[in-house]
Order: sequence, then structure tokens, then C-alpha cells
Amino acid sequence: QVQLVESGGGLVQAGGSLRLSCLASGRTFSNYPMGWFRQAPGKEREFVAKINRSGSNTYYGDSVKGRFTISRVNAKNTVYLQMASLKPEDTAVYYCASLGFSGSIRFEDVRYWGQGTQVTVSS
Repeated sequence: QVQLVESGGGLVQAGGSLRLSCLASGRTFSNYPMGWFRQAPGKEREFVAKINRSGSNTYYGDSVKGRFTISRVNAKNTVYLQMASLKPEDTAVYYCASLGFSGSIRFEDVRYWGQGTQVTVSS
């Protein structure tokens, strides 16, 4: 019913920037809050950022606050994650997620997940 496809991952040097994109299928994109999560090898899945349906409100995890920016263009069914001042500890698989109407970031409340895209930050 709903498919989320991430793109934009790759290798970047520490201190550099990278922008991830998530394209959602269908025409109901604007009806749902969206989020980004990440998971590094041997680590728990971590909340990164979320954005409300209109794009007017955002919230970030402490580890990325001030460095990452989430945005969305509903006319393109796309959500973005602009990452700046990247650190080696940002290395992870990044997942796009369609959240429930409440905007909950509990893993069990996520409606749909993307397949993930690898981000590697070199020292």
C-alpha cells in the first residue's frame, strides 16, 4: 500500500555534509508525520528527527540537534534529511519512517519503514 524509498547515502569525510531523500508512494503523504531513524552495527536503533504533516514543526534527537535538518515537500511526496558537520559516530544505516497520526516515535507505533540507506563518515 505504501512504499518508502531512501536515497542519497554514501561516503563523506568528517565535517562534510550530505542530504538524504525519502520518496513516498501514493497521494496520502501529507496526511502523516514523518521521521528518520538510524542504526549502527552493534547499536540500538536511534531516533534522529521527525516532522509534522505540514512541515511547520520539527523535533530532533539530542545527538544530532543543531547539525541535522529535516524538511518535506508534500507536492513531491518527499522528506529530506540535511546532515551537516558530520562525525564518524554518525555512520549508520538511515531509515525513513511514516509515523502514526500522533507523531509517536515508539518503534511499535511506526506505520511504514523504508529499506534504509548507508551513510559512512570517514575520520
